Amino acid sequence: MHTESSILMTRLHGGDLRAFDSLFQLLRGRAYHIAYSMVGSREDAMDLAQETFMRVYKARESFDTSKPFLPWFHRILRNTCFSFLRKGRRTRERSIHQVDSNGDPLDFDIVDNGPDPSAHASQTETERIYMEAMSKLSARDREILTLRHQEDLSYKEIAEALEIPEGTVMSRLFHARRRMRDSLGPALDPNRAMHVPELEATP
Repeated sequence: MHTESSILMTRLHGGDLRAFDSLFQLLRGRAYHIAYSMVGSREDAMDLAQETFMRVYKARESFDTSKPFLPWFHRILRNTCFSFLRKGRRTRERSIHQVDSNGDPLDFDIVDNGPDPSAHASQTETERIYMEAMSKLSARDREILTLRHQEDLSYKEIAEALEIPEGTVMSRLFHARRRMRDSLGPALDPNRAMHVPELEATP
């Protein structure tokens, strides 16, 4: 996916507008998944993913074809999601002005819209426990866990996407994993074959 998406974006940058359709088909599921992990709403995640692709299309000529596409794509996606969160939609008032030195939201409490009945029925008990634990984390924690453990980005790619040093990526992952482990609590049974992110004590 990494190489294919970069090739498609290079074609789009060069004027092949048909490449945009292929790029959209390739990454729409990924964009939705990451957006959902950050904002906690399926409807909003779909809208934000679509908005991200429109921003990619409009900014196609500014893409540096000598660099990989996915980190650039994720920067646009995360900026779109964080802009949405800063406006306070689907968030609780107490968190609206909590940002770090980079202006990123820290601990937004996203309104839990809950899974729809059909989605809930298709989930295993393990998946349900995992998603409930994830919903208790901040948007930033959910983002970095999703990038590393579900989207399988390397530390370097995450660092490029978030525009932070690799050491900071490792630190954020360490603390996010710890909070995830705490959120799982008694549900985290080492004797059960739970498909959850690596929750070891070291990054």
